[in-house]
Amino acid sequence: MSIYDKYAAYLPQILDETMAQIREIGQAYQEKNGQKLYEHLEGRVKGEESMTQKCKKKGLPLTPESALLENRDAIGLRIVCNFIDDIYTCIDLLKKQSNFKIVKEKDYITDAKANGYRSYHLIMVVETPFEDVHGNKPGQYFAEIQLRTIAMDTWASLEHEMKYKHDIKNPERISKELKRVADELASCDVSMQTIRQLIKEG
Repeated sequence: MSIYDKYAAYLPQILDETMAQIREIGQAYQEKNGQKLYEHLEGRVKGEESMTQKCKKKGLPLTPESALLENRDAIGLRIVCNFIDDIYTCIDLLKKQSNFKIVKEKDYITDAKANGYRSYHLIMVVETPFEDVHGNKPGQYFAEIQLRTIAMDTWASLEHEMKYKHDIKNPERISKELKRVADELASCDVSMQTIRQLIKEG
């Protein structure tokens, strides 16, 4: 049996509808401002095996309540922007949606992790027409959103690759290099943002 139980059928639909709504936000922004709000939008429903392992690791019972309430990343989205300011604009627009409610924020752009990781994480409650684990209809489901610039996203992909490769010969050296590059990319992101602002000001 699926750890998501009957709610497994709803998750891809909620993901698709949430992504469609974000695309509409992006399209409206582009029509109004003549430029893209973001460059890429990706989404996934966390696989059952992956969610099961996460629950086991946390010592949680293997139930839909654990998968959908205790863990809040069954639905995951990533928004990749060109510029840092676009990330914060995107967050502001998400907060204005009547069926979205931001319940947790972590700004790893302003306050990067020790290893150099930069991203903005949101936990969002999405109101949906589907029944939720509390038996409510319309129901509420959590979605995790990561917002990054292209540079941050490229770096995170490299760091992820290193994390899951177990036969690396010089992990300390690579970690040090990753941290150095993270700082350089962060500096470039800020410089690009500054240049863009200068162009806007004419």
